[in-house]
Amino acid sequence: MKKVLSGIQPSGQLTLGNYIGAMQNFVKLQHTEECFFMVVDLHAISVPQDPAALREQTEAVAALFIAAGIDPLKANVFVQSHVRAHAELGWLFTTLANMGELERMTQFKDKSAGKESVGAGLFVYPTLMAADILVYNADLVPVGDDQKQHLELTRDLAHRFNTRFGKYFTIPEPYIPKVGARVMSLDDAGKKMSKSNPNAGSFIALLDPPDVIRKKISRATTDSGREVKFDPANKPEVSNLMSIYAHCANISIEEIEARYEGQGYGPFKKELAEHVVSVIEPLQARYNEIRSSGEIHQILKQGAERAAVIADRTLADVKELMGFLPPRG
Repeated sequence: MKKVLSGIQPSGQLTLGNYIGAMQNFVKLQHTEECFFMVVDLHAISVPQDPAALREQTEAVAALFIAAGIDPLKANVFVQSHVRAHAELGWLFTTLANMGELERMTQFKDKSAGKESVGAGLFVYPTLMAADILVYNADLVPVGDDQKQHLELTRDLAHRFNTRFGKYFTIPEPYIPKVGARVMSLDDAGKKMSKSNPNAGSFIALLDPPDVIRKKISRATTDSGREVKFDPANKPEVSNLMSIYAHCANISIEEIEARYEGQGYGPFKKELAEHVVSVIEPLQARYNEIRSSGEIHQILKQGAERAAVIADRTLADVKELMGFLPPRG
């Protein structure tokens, strides 16, 4: 079994894009690989967070992992800050990275653009991400396009460590699923569906009530004309909606085209909404059970304990290789 590591930030509400693009793949991977799925709260504080909101969202994201079908008996589900080796190894990798590498990160450039002051945490974010991956010697890392550059830096840092201190780290590979990797915004198919978008109508949150979901889809931007045809280049908006439909209804794009031939966007969007609701309603029911029972706390405790066994061993090995004096007695 290969080791797989991935995480989602507890900033904002998780979306249908997170579910299709990431969480559904997490559920599949847990059956064939050794998986570590975490809520990356240390990454979230690279920009200011309200403490109460951070606490609530951390628990909510963890509960949504389980509600989506991740089995805590098959995969390690935990909170990043509950495994202390992440932060310590993150600092060690910060000393191995150079300023030029971090300055080239396009995500840092995008998030710092036009701001007079930028937190240092946002700048060194990629070295903590490298530690997240390498502390488990992960083989595969599910990544979107916006994180590919960070994974390349992780690979460079692993190679640099191995060259300088002796071969130790596995060089991780990206895991990019062929299907469902990218769900676009409802108001602009040129942008990824994002929980950080200030326009709530641009995304479907996993905890949106059914009537809100129906309204958002009815108002989703469509291309000129009325033909339900999959053509990302010329009809990106309806192609995005068709991709969502295919995942939620579990049918092919060709079947969707045939089903709505000559009908226009109205019937298509109405039935799309019902398929989305049919996927999200049972997930919400399970989520509410998890939150009301309080079981998520025990799941996270056990997940962190199992993860820490591996992470602490890695950290101890790394510190020995780097020349740190071990504690005695």
